[in-house]
Amino acid sequence: MNSASLPFQNPGAPPLFPAETAAALEARIRRKLLRQNFMHLIGADLTQIAPGRVEAGLALAVQHQQQRGFAHGGLIATMADLVAGFAAVTLIPDAYGLVTADLRVSYLHPGVGQHLRAVGWVLKAGRRLHFCEAEVWCDDLLIAKASATMAVVEPATAPQP
Repeated sequence: MNSASLPFQNPGAPPLFPAETAAALEARIRRKLLRQNFMHLIGADLTQIAPGRVEAGLALAVQHQQQRGFAHGGLIATMADLVAGFAAVTLIPDAYGLVTADLRVSYLHPGVGQHLRAVGWVLKAGRRLHFCEAEVWCDDLLIAKASATMAVVEPATAPQP
């Protein structure tokens, strides 16, 4: 898919990444997930990967709870950050990196249930910054909304002689 056809791409802007099949995109993102140790620690996994959009799921367990038995706010923020960040990663070249520059989470309801599902998407992809949003659902209830700014990290270049 070519980024020129993506609705959040600025009209007339050059493609953010080369044309890539859905299978190649998923393989590239899954390879990057291997180094996401914290994601593995909490038990999250990406369930859907598409250009500019990612979903993740997590089965809630006692280790995810705060003192009142709700899903911990840090866990919810982590899920929002994860999907917003990887939605942006789908739109950058493989050699580039991405870090969270800003994350704002609004907690709408306590997370009480069996399963968390987070959905993240890119609102605007730029050369240096990607503006993203995310939702976190507990079972069928929307429990948090987030906005995130992701900073693109260019690959290191070799020093010039």
